[in-house]
Amino acid sequence: MSKRFIRIPFFIGLLSIAFFNLYCNNTSQKDISYPFLNHNDSVKYVGKDACRNCHPGIYQSFMETGMGQSFGRATPQKSAANFAGHQVVYDSINNLSYFPHWNRDTLYITEFRLEGTDTIHKRTERVDYIIGSGQHTNSHFTSVNGFVYQLPLTWYAQKGKWDLPPGFEKGKNVRFSRAIEFECMSCHNAMPQIEKGSVNKFTKIPDGIDCERCHGPGEVHVALKLKGVFVDTAHQIDFSIVNPRKLSWQRQIDLCQRCHLQGNAVLKPGKSFSDFRPGMKLSDVYEVYLPKYEGNDEFIMASHAQRLQQSECFIQSNKKIRQVEGKNFTTMNLTCITCHNPHVSVKHTGTEVFNAACLKCHEAKDCDEKPEALTKANNNCVSCHMPKSGSIDIPHVSVHDHKIKIPVSNSDITSLKKFAGIYCVNNTLTTAQSKANAYLSYVERFEGESVALDSARFWIQQLGGFESVFEIQIHEAYLRNEWEQIISLAVQVSKNKVSNPWLFYRIGQAYQNVNEYEKARTYYLDALSLAPQNLEFKTKLGVVLVQQQKYKEAIQVFEQSLALQPKQADAWVNLGFAYLNVTQKDQALKCYNRALSLDPDHNQALLNRAALYHLMGNNIAAVKDLKHILRYSPNQAQVMDLLQQIEGH
Repeated sequence: MSKRFIRIPFFIGLLSIAFFNLYCNNTSQKDISYPFLNHNDSVKYVGKDACRNCHPGIYQSFMETGMGQSFGRATPQKSAANFAGHQVVYDSINNLSYFPHWNRDTLYITEFRLEGTDTIHKRTERVDYIIGSGQHTNSHFTSVNGFVYQLPLTWYAQKGKWDLPPGFEKGKNVRFSRAIEFECMSCHNAMPQIEKGSVNKFTKIPDGIDCERCHGPGEVHVALKLKGVFVDTAHQIDFSIVNPRKLSWQRQIDLCQRCHLQGNAVLKPGKSFSDFRPGMKLSDVYEVYLPKYEGNDEFIMASHAQRLQQSECFIQSNKKIRQVEGKNFTTMNLTCITCHNPHVSVKHTGTEVFNAACLKCHEAKDCDEKPEALTKANNNCVSCHMPKSGSIDIPHVSVHDHKIKIPVSNSDITSLKKFAGIYCVNNTLTTAQSKANAYLSYVERFEGESVALDSARFWIQQLGGFESVFEIQIHEAYLRNEWEQIISLAVQVSKNKVSNPWLFYRIGQAYQNVNEYEKARTYYLDALSLAPQNLEFKTKLGVVLVQQQKYKEAIQVFEQSLALQPKQADAWVNLGFAYLNVTQKDQALKCYNRALSLDPDHNQALLNRAALYHLMGNNIAAVKDLKHILRYSPNQAQVMDLLQQIEGH
């Protein structure tokens, strides 16, 4: 074993002995809260290879599961897709086509546009990572100097077809600009590491969900075993590592719904997504909100935990109480691992295993289905009571609905879908602060109904003397474009210790929008001091410097940003405009061309280049750019006026 796996701070070694002496014999108390040694935030993740040394059989079977194959480098072995004779994927709304192809062992995705038989746009990006086991999908990520983005093409395994990724359909194709944030990466992978202050720049990306996502970081556990400290786990609990089966049913559910509960996650103050560790109470780190609709029972792909908890089987099984040694315990707790062995692929789990889980509470005679129907279903309880269907967020995919129920006919299901607010799935005792943040996030991140802002305001008004209420008020005013309101609240920032870079960013935006550029610049610098790798902050700082006519400083900021991530179309457009204002026309033209090579429909780049062409006397090229804008974004008065002016000459 490599020496890096046994590195352990001295105080943790001493602490472990104390904990072992205190807790080793306490096996009757199942709902233990936070006694695990690996909950200490100084304990390191050691990687799945360290686990493999002592648990080779479990390691091998786990690597065949969907979780074990969730993420990896883009290689021919990792890809589940069919590349033989497949069709080009065409986005008819944006008139763009996509084609995946290999060059030796490197996978690429090419975006192109045809005009007749001529290719008038072509952009090719390397695929660095494949996300998804291939059981349902393979999606594709690219890394640009550590900044990770999703690419606009997904393989849908069940239908055996290529198509746009989830969320890219129906005119929402963001092409190469969907940033992969820590929340996303940390659910589909082992624990990554991200650059401080960055949205999507990772310093470490593992290769798939590993043992430590369910058992917690293993540094202490490995070190103790190497020292010869062992525990008889048949009679005692080994507190150097988390065994989910030793947790209470509530903490088991929390462990699974850390990732199998997709929604609007609202972090508790001072918390991050990396703070949760198996065995903890999830709502102590963050709360997950989902919209609710009257008369509608649709579900999303990663809703397993939520749907299971809506089942009568789940509700009733966790109500029954028994007493042992004067303490209350439920008699039969239904949790995810009642049916699923996380170490074994569902492909290798026979129907009899799932049926056996049902028969722990139900007898075969309980089923009143006709014999011929049972035969047709191969006596499979799941096929009837957890039927497969499509989710509302992922196309071309069918999954088992984990809301266990008696089958109903389609005529019994209403298609009515009326928004009825949002609710927290993993905590019934949420605070006004949490609810206010949830509604704001719902509008900002999920394009939720605008009425949600009124709900946010209601909960903000309930905060009373909450010391940081001004931060939430500024966030709400930002979403309402109430710039003067933000400025009136900004005075409180100097009176409080603020560590939220987005707060400074929003105040900077408010000052910029009322043309107070120097104050805007100051707040953008404050935001960057806390988040120096945030590309959006850098762009806004550069823009406000242009507005101050500090063109050389702006050029420096944009060039610094592009040195970090050179595939930012907006930054190239802004850099071109700055160069134009210091009379470097050739440099400006190069910048506009670079922006349009990345995004052929970038309106500002086309408009700026048209104006530059006109200034250089090339009206034919200027007219072509202006007509391109009107083709994809018609009825733009400024563009039409400029076109008429140029053609009038």
